[in-house]
Amino acid sequence: MALSLPEGFLPYADEWEKKIGAFIEYRPRGLPPDSGAVSGNGAGGPADECPAAELPPGAALLVRDLPFAVKDNIAVKGFSLSCGSKLLEKFISPYTATAVRKLEAAGGAVAGKTNLDEFGMGSSTDSSALKQTNNPWDQSRVAGGSSGGSAAAVAAGIVPYALGSDTGGSVRCPASFCGVVGLKPGYGAVSRYGLVAYASSLEGIGILADTAARCRAVFSVIRGKDPMDQTSRDAPPLSPRLYGGGNAGKKVIGILSAETIAKAIAAAAAQEAGGAGGKALEAAAQAAELEPETAGAFRAARERLAGLGHTLVDVDIPSLKYGVPAYYTIAAAEASANLARFDGIRYGRRPDWAENPDDLIDKAREAGFGAEVKLRILLGTFVLRSGFQDRYYLRAQRIRAGIRANFELYLGTPENAGTGGSSAPGGRFCDAILMPVFPTRAFGRGETGLSPFAQKAADLYTCCANLAGLPALAFPVGVEGGLPVGAQLLGRAFSEGTLLDIVEEYEARYPFPRPAGYKSFWEG
Repeated sequence: MALSLPEGFLPYADEWEKKIGAFIEYRPRGLPPDSGAVSGNGAGGPADECPAAELPPGAALLVRDLPFAVKDNIAVKGFSLSCGSKLLEKFISPYTATAVRKLEAAGGAVAGKTNLDEFGMGSSTDSSALKQTNNPWDQSRVAGGSSGGSAAAVAAGIVPYALGSDTGGSVRCPASFCGVVGLKPGYGAVSRYGLVAYASSLEGIGILADTAARCRAVFSVIRGKDPMDQTSRDAPPLSPRLYGGGNAGKKVIGILSAETIAKAIAAAAAQEAGGAGGKALEAAAQAAELEPETAGAFRAARERLAGLGHTLVDVDIPSLKYGVPAYYTIAAAEASANLARFDGIRYGRRPDWAENPDDLIDKAREAGFGAEVKLRILLGTFVLRSGFQDRYYLRAQRIRAGIRANFELYLGTPENAGTGGSSAPGGRFCDAILMPVFPTRAFGRGETGLSPFAQKAADLYTCCANLAGLPALAFPVGVEGGLPVGAQLLGRAFSEGTLLDIVEEYEARYPFPRPAGYKSFWEG
């Protein structure tokens, strides 16, 4: 679909793109209708085979005839599908992901593919093998990861919304760093067909948008069961509706503070004092501490939500102290299986010469994969070895089940949410849980940045939603020292509507900030 862009937009977008490097491939006017690459499935079907969602007129305007960006690990026919890796640098997608097809059917047009950490593995987008993406608020700092390109493009106003993917915080972290809205839908709410698999049981397609209202409109288009993805499903009847559901009213919001989490980790470290595990937990507790600016913004968000009339209660998720090791064990194990397909034989980068098939695979992966991808594949292969599965992988799955059970104790499930929550602490289920997104604001590079360990430990605040399969919504709560700070709300399965209600009310009272030089070309 070709677009008619507002006057003055192209010079504006080009100037921003030179500064931030958000796109791997950028076609601001979309693909021409006669390119043969507009929408379609693997067989080349047209976009209108995917029925457009029925939206209220005002909501439809937030999507129709607008450009959007797509993270370059989500398939769009005729565009690159590099996953930020040298291995797939020249690969062109032969089909289009379901989520993209739905947006095209609703009147949107793909403007380009955005940069990411290689195969979605990272918290900065700096592990991309193809280019560097900078934060629109301060080009010397990272945009967050792994959906940093999508977040930066939205924050700069190049597109009003973009698709990303979230495996352990890859939508919410860059949303917080760049000052935009970032929705990780609950597992199964959006089809994963067309998303290059990294950790299949954890990841899903998410949304980065300039406003909560636009995020709601995009989600309403892309959600729902897809016959091409057997993990997808429609929202159950008792779940909150996105439009016209009568969800208004004051909510009960649980507060899961950084102090509560840090104390739990410190207690676990004390139990294992003297051992390697205890030292690792001590380091993790230090990495999870919020910097003063982030802590101040989080306190302000609590006070503002209380001022809006919501009831705040403190909550505790005891098993969360083991969330990061459980997450990385499961994610690495699934990555080692999913990335086995990249062998240089069927597609992707291939060496000029090899003695035999094994040598070909070794050379292709050595030249094509970056250091972080190799590390996670090796870790995943190790935890899946015979004799180690019980010790690491299955233990991580038990921790995962415990984290989900802890959240359901406070949030309930779609089936019991209407019972009043007599079994919940305090006798009533929470409508959402407020948490930090990341311990720091957008960090710098080199000596001013965070170590790889600190970046992984910081995933504690985001990976829990992926382990539990719950929806989470990050939103800007302030600007500290010239950089945006975000917080996030977690909800029960299929409660995206409730989270959006809370944030849309918050945004109406406290409008989201924009970086210097930002211009709005899109209604919303």
